Amino acid sequence: MLGCAMLLATHASGADEPAPSERIILIGDSTVATKSGWGDAFSKLLAPGVECLNLARGGRSSKSYRDEGFWQKALEAKPTWVLIQFGHNDQTGKGPKLETDAKTTFRANLARYIAETRAIGAKPVLITSLTRRNFNAQGKIEPSHLEPSTDGQGAKNQDFLADYAEAARAVAAEQKVPLIDLNARSIEQMNQLGPEAAVAFDAKTKDPSKPDKTHLSAKGAAETAKLVADEIRKNAPELAKVLNP
Repeated sequence: MLGCAMLLATHASGADEPAPSERIILIGDSTVATKSGWGDAFSKLLAPGVECLNLARGGRSSKSYRDEGFWQKALEAKPTWVLIQFGHNDQTGKGPKLETDAKTTFRANLARYIAETRAIGAKPVLITSLTRRNFNAQGKIEPSHLEPSTDGQGAKNQDFLADYAEAARAVAAEQKVPLIDLNARSIEQMNQLGPEAAVAFDAKTKDPSKPDKTHLSAKGAAETAKLVADEIRKNAPELAKVLNP
């Protein structure tokens, strides 16, 4: 089996190879991308002969991923499945090139990805955003929602992933596509582990006093990939056939 990163290099070289019977493409932000997310670890859970291209890119949103041309490259790679996870960089405070509204433009972007995936004969799957590992005083992670701010500053640099997770759930239901609710499952996982054990999921930083509670260590990536695979077995039985037993 070829891993996501290796396959990316193969396609970048311009090799003109026929599409395999199953080619999975991952699109999204840094929580999926190579070296920072769960995508490459997920590729290791696939059955022999199934190809996986990790085309997720750090710092991208559902808007900028398309605007910068990454989505067109994903379509040109002739996938049979496209797994779609956005939300982190769509949030308020990220700037006009990135941010979308959870109730309107974000949903429209996801629906467009789904439609264009289907238009090339591939099958879309929506994934809700991986939680940030920010625990409250009681040692729990609780979903937070965007509240209107009278001064216009209340949303800046806050974590309101719950709104984008809810939007992805709504679009999946409307468009009748499989949903992998990684947001809910990763919150459950972190609340079971607690803040001390959750540190093992944190990506390494140059300054230990500033831990990375968003991106994943090798252990975090492997454990998160298992969550994704388990949810696929529960909610996407057709896609589950490409996983190792």
